[in-house]
Amino acid sequence: MRIDVFTLFPEWFNWFFEQRHITNAVQTGSLTARLFNYRDYTLLKHNQVDDTPAGGGAGMVLRVDAVCAALEGVYGGDCAKVKDERPVYLLSPRGRRLDEKLLVEMSELPEFSLLCGRYEGFDERVSEHMVSGEISIGDYVVSGGELPAMVLIDALARRLPGALGSEESAVFESFSEELGGRLEYPQYTKPADFRGWKVPDVLLSGNHAEIEKWRRENLK
Repeated sequence: MRIDVFTLFPEWFNWFFEQRHITNAVQTGSLTARLFNYRDYTLLKHNQVDDTPAGGGAGMVLRVDAVCAALEGVYGGDCAKVKDERPVYLLSPRGRRLDEKLLVEMSELPEFSLLCGRYEGFDERVSEHMVSGEISIGDYVVSGGELPAMVLIDALARRLPGALGSEESAVFESFSEELGGRLEYPQYTKPADFRGWKVPDVLLSGNHAEIEKWRRENLK
């Protein structure tokens, strides 16, 4: 899977791409991630990429020509036609909610691009003409698209071969098909008794059939 991220702050991803499951996916070749800064492609003076809202108002808006220049600079051709070759998603609170169903759909894509907004967001013409769709991580507002992009990439990377230490980790977890879309069962570890708070006896019994039965009964 190849993911291209367009952002004003590529350096924000430095820590994220150092996380073990991400580096594992990269090293095994199951994930390739590239970062592109809008400012590196804008044709405006002083690397300008934003301007004041038409009609007035607070904040700044990412310009349609700056976003177009970035897409054309990376992929060539008409920025409105990039989405015909590879999905292009805008990260926005009004987009389709990120959930297990959407993750399954996106995990089957060989490549796609993410547009991270900032300030008051994008000129609406970006959404109207340059993207395949919009994705939201919830009904709230964060300062830009970088954190939502990391959430999306993290959730997808866990599904890729070699990302996790155990392949079962991504199979038997919350919202998975194996668990019927439900939340995972409670987890315990040592000590078995801490201040009178005990690990359920069945989990210490060594009876794998009973343990499996208990776990199935305690899905949320």
